[in-house]
Amino acid sequence: MVPAIRKQFNETYTDAGYQQYLALLNEKFNDAIEFRVAETPVFIDKIFKEKILSACESIVDLIIQPNFIELTNNSIQSNVLVPNQNEHTHFIAFDFGICENEHGELEPQLIEMQGFPTLFAYQIWQDQICRKQYQIPTNYSCYLNGFTAESYTSLLNEIIIGKYSPDEVVLLELFPHEQKTKIDFYFTAEYSGISVVCLTELIKEGKDLFYIKANKKIQIKRIYNRIIFDDLQQQKKDIQEIGKILFEELNVEWVPHPNWFYRISKYTLPFIHHPYVPTTWFLNDLKEVPQDLENYVLKPLFSFAGQGVVIDVTAKDIELVKDPENWILQKKVQYAAVINTPNEPAKAEIRIFYFWKEGDERPVATNNLARLSKGKMIGVRYNQDKDWVGGSLAYFEQ
Repeated sequence: MVPAIRKQFNETYTDAGYQQYLALLNEKFNDAIEFRVAETPVFIDKIFKEKILSACESIVDLIIQPNFIELTNNSIQSNVLVPNQNEHTHFIAFDFGICENEHGELEPQLIEMQGFPTLFAYQIWQDQICRKQYQIPTNYSCYLNGFTAESYTSLLNEIIIGKYSPDEVVLLELFPHEQKTKIDFYFTAEYSGISVVCLTELIKEGKDLFYIKANKKIQIKRIYNRIIFDDLQQQKKDIQEIGKILFEELNVEWVPHPNWFYRISKYTLPFIHHPYVPTTWFLNDLKEVPQDLENYVLKPLFSFAGQGVVIDVTAKDIELVKDPENWILQKKVQYAAVINTPNEPAKAEIRIFYFWKEGDERPVATNNLARLSKGKMIGVRYNQDKDWVGGSLAYFEQ
């Protein structure tokens, strides 16, 4: 996207250098990266960076409104409602596709957002290795708002651990060592000192939770939650039964509280009005069916892993919906293939990290990750046997 930097990167790229890059990434935790790593970072100039951040800040303005909780009360179904919700999420991730508007100008378009963590810790490592292996301009950084690796890591740890000791805080996931994102769990433990704990390892006594570390039973005061409850509901009955303890009154603090996963989600999209956020309606609020339905996608609000999404929408599809309050109609986002590679150009998606320290009035943009694709959509299944695709990071002009 920055032609001079892209040209220099591509001209100096070698397959041997890429293999060394992968080897260095896997050096700390041998072969723990189970997703494809892209050959290149994405370079973003100041103008495009400000476009992304203007959209993020506009959404944050909505989230900090006093009525936001009331607006999103229907986003949480009763079977996943967790008690003792706090005042705000600790983390938000905003996903933007790099698109081209009708004037031929590049612009971001929001794909989705979540009040939930992502690869926060792994990205620290990826930046370090990327800079070691490749020539990244000194006036470009993956960090935002003046953050450095040190200040970013410090804030991340402060938010995760809070007022407790690392032993009293756990990263909680469902079978964490089987997850494709496990590399981030290991780096979180490395940087913060907390333990990675599986849901099945929890010990409940009354309202207290414990785990075993070095043959010692330790009370859990704070949970860095990485369990997606929709995923939990897809598990076998015995695992779902264990998971029921998470919906009880417990003497623990959540970071972030699970309810924010639903409050800050596709449910929030119809409330946002910004040029870089696709027009979205709750289906029951739709006054008139658009004539160009081929430019829209129909999505159920409550589904797992994209199930039920209608890509090629017809008027008949809309008529057949029996619970329109639980569906949204959203304008499609058309990615632009703007990342030049040695063969065909790639599309890119940028995920912006926002951290929200307790007591602060609003969250702050801190870092990012990127995903490159040459398929119909972003994701592994659409990029089989392709190169210059996969997980990466963006470097922003400072």
